[in-house]
Parts: sequence; structure tokens; C-alpha cells
Amino acid sequence: MQHIYRQVSAVNRFQIKVFTQKRENESDFPFGEVVVVPKGGWRWLRRIIDRQIFRRPLLLSRNETDRLRVELRAHRCQLLHIFFGNVAVQLLPLLGEQTRRYPVIVSFHGADVLVEVDHPPYRQALLDMLGRVDLVLARSQSLLEALIRLGCPPEKIRVNRTGIPLAKFPFQARTWPTDGAWRLLQACRLIEKKGVATSLRAFVQFAKIYPLASFTVAGDGPDKIALQDLASELGIADKVRFAGFVSQDDLRKHLSEAHLFLHPSEQGTDGNQEGVPNSLLEAMATGLPVFATKHGGIPEAVENGVSGVLVAEKDHVALGQALIDAAANPPLLTAMSEAAAKAVTENFSLNVQARKLEDYYQEAMEEAWLGPENGTD
Repeated sequence: MQHIYRQVSAVNRFQIKVFTQKRENESDFPFGEVVVVPKGGWRWLRRIIDRQIFRRPLLLSRNETDRLRVELRAHRCQLLHIFFGNVAVQLLPLLGEQTRRYPVIVSFHGADVLVEVDHPPYRQALLDMLGRVDLVLARSQSLLEALIRLGCPPEKIRVNRTGIPLAKFPFQARTWPTDGAWRLLQACRLIEKKGVATSLRAFVQFAKIYPLASFTVAGDGPDKIALQDLASELGIADKVRFAGFVSQDDLRKHLSEAHLFLHPSEQGTDGNQEGVPNSLLEAMATGLPVFATKHGGIPEAVENGVSGVLVAEKDHVALGQALIDAAANPPLLTAMSEAAAKAVTENFSLNVQARKLEDYYQEAMEEAWLGPENGTD
């Protein structure tokens, strides 16, 4: 995932080794040292038994745990950072070892906070994991608060925000169309929580006022066909382009050409929610006015009426009207454009957030060295 790759690549004060079950797209994500620790045999059968029959989390097998333990020791790792809470739950057999000599940090990004917590076995495993790790990093204040409500000890939690490489998403002064040919953009995975259906319905309203407007949806996902069908049902298929998955270079081109950016996130039926969406921050960094929702960590990045516009989740009427009102007020769009870029620069710079992550690594290691089990050594 791009935001994870950016984070680990930006760490300077520590030597990072990546442990993964498989490696893909190596040319797109070059990295110094990647250790592949493959899945154990019969994992597919264990998944059926644990996940589908007993509705309990799939944990590492004894062989998988032994293999990972050997690799961690062989590489003399002094700290383990697990990206995603659900992965940390799978690693419970490793985290529970009495002989573990290194601190453990786990990061939560959104879906890994509330999904499946209504299932008692998973919830208990999650709480066990939170009790065993040394620090917990949340991508937003809203996720931090959700973790506390779940039972995570507050003293363990820190906010570590998404970092955007500002040099790759430079600010671009915008000019607004005078002929009504507005170009709208949403870039995301095509899943329920991204709110693309709400965007399409809002665009119907906007296109009635601005018939020359177009809407590009950049991204792919399981909901693509359903969303294409919805665009046809709404009568806007000729104005909406589903661009599919785009490279970072193509994304920057889309951002450069767009006038308005949509990201009306909503909580999924499975509890899936956002931290702060990367694509939203990237759009803001380039000076695109953003139209989003009061969801998850988005209000921590977007000040309503200042650096963007926020409406209630699933309220396509309010979103459509907000787009129409903004298009009629170019000075407001220019002010929001500049404020959005400033907000990202001040609060979501990759360099700043990477330095904070290094501080958290140092904190966890110092706590481990000074802990009661280590005396004064």
C-alpha cells in the first residue's frame, strides 16, 4: 500500500527491514531489505475452519510463528512495528511469547479498528493483542478515541498521521472554467465506505446546472460494475468516466486537470471507516478544493468552509448543492484551494510524520530498556 511504503521509506534514524508473506510489484516499490516469510501449509483449510465455521480470528500456526521468530532473531531486530491491527491479531502467538526481547508497536488505519469487533472471539483477541503491545499508533484522533472505547489503555496510544510527500504533490494555482465545463474527480478504491454512489447522485444535480461538466472516478474495486450501472440508471453515463486503477504519475495528471475533488466517505455496513484518506490529502496538497463528509478523521484535515466543504454522510442533496454553490463563487474556491494546501503542509507532511514515527520507535525502545524486567541494564 502506497501510504505504508512512503512511511517506512521515509524513516532515517533506524534501519528498516520489511517482513512479508509475499512480495509484488517490486519495480514500483523498491526497498533495501525485504524478508519473505511464506504462509504455512494448509492455511486455506485453517481459514475455512477458523473464519467460516468457528468465526474466530485466524492466528499464526506454530510453524509460521517459529519461522517468523527465527527470522526476527537472525536479523537481530530490536523493535517490531506491525502495520494494521487485524494483522497484529494474527500475530498473537508471537506477541505472547515470554522470551520476547523487543518492543512491539501496532498501527491502526481505519477498517482495522471496528470491523468484526461485534464478534466476541475477534473482540477478545483484539483486546488481548492491545494488552500485549507496547505502543498503539492511530492514524487520526477519531480512530484513537474509537480504540479507547474498545478498551485500549489510553496511555499506550499516540496519533501518527498519514504523511504526504509534498514535493510530489506541489501546489498548483487554479483557474476556474467560465464556460461551465467543470471537471470533477474522485480517486479511491471502489468500495462502500468511499461514498462514490453519493458522489454520482450529487453529480446529477450539478450536471443539471452545468451540462458541460464531467466526472472522473479513478480507482478500481469490487463495486465498479454496480457503480457503472448506477451511473447509467441516473442518466449520467456519458458524463462519467471510470478510469480504473491509475499510476501515481497518472493520478497527478488527473489532479492537475481537475477543478473539484469529491470524497464523501461513509461508515460501511461492516463498521469500516476512514482514518484520513490519502487521496483527499494529495488533492488538498495540490490546491484542489475538496468536498467530503463529516466522517472519521476527515474533519481533522478539512475545516468546513475554509479548506474544503463537509456535509453529512450519504447526503447527496447537500453535497450537490455545495458543489453548485462553490462553482458560483470562484473567489471562495481560490481561498479554499490555498487553505487546503497550507493545512496539508502544516499537519500532514511526510517528513514531519516520519520524524514523529522515529520518536515513537525511540520511546518504545527506551521503555523496553528501562522496564522493570530489565533492571538498570
